[in-house]
Amino acid sequence: MGDILQIANSTAFWIFAFIIVAIVAFQAIIFLWIAARSAPEADLTKQEVKTAIRAGFISSIGPSFGIAIVLISLIALIGSPITLMRIGIIGSAATESSAASIGASAFGVELGAENFPIEALAAVMWTMFLGGTGWLIFTMVFTKSMGKTQEKIQKRNPKIMASVALAAMLGAFAYLASQQMVNGPNHTVAGVVALAAMVAMMKFADHRDISWLKEWALGFALLIGMTTGYLTTFIM
Repeated sequence: MGDILQIANSTAFWIFAFIIVAIVAFQAIIFLWIAARSAPEADLTKQEVKTAIRAGFISSIGPSFGIAIVLISLIALIGSPITLMRIGIIGSAATESSAASIGASAFGVELGAENFPIEALAAVMWTMFLGGTGWLIFTMVFTKSMGKTQEKIQKRNPKIMASVALAAMLGAFAYLASQQMVNGPNHTVAGVVALAAMVAMMKFADHRDISWLKEWALGFALLIGMTTGYLTTFIM
């Protein structure tokens, strides 16, 4: 795995990562500039614009820490530049973790294994990049028509879109988690505890209307599961 990480952290990957992040940062600046210029049309004062920007910046800190917890594990598996490229565009640590695991499994190895070949890293990268490409292309082509489609779906069944997305995510995580949980009792206990912690945190966040906890829940659940798995090694 050490040789693979040397390749994954090579200068070429860092160059591409900085280019991609620079493009994302440029887009963010442009959107911010357009929003500031359009503020008078929405009857917003300069002070209100500053307040909105400050509130958006502060509210983004919490979710960023939640993602950072997952990033630590991704960096150790696929290197810093690739992780930066993916999270910099998609922004979903959960999605990228799933994609990396699926790519490694498709090649026939486990993500992070000692005998992880360079071909498996290529499979992981193709899975992650192609998986995110569909979203970007769909957004580019169908953004204008999504409003009409959403109105039609909401008239028929407002919950159908949320249900389909939730089912897909649950299926992906259940598939990945079950592969690990069958490896031994320690893995099973860790998976069950992490699942219970995730459900408990989400229910508590909904009950108390704590939005930041929903963003941090995955990271906390991972830490709880890993801690439980480590502690159970002394018992089982």
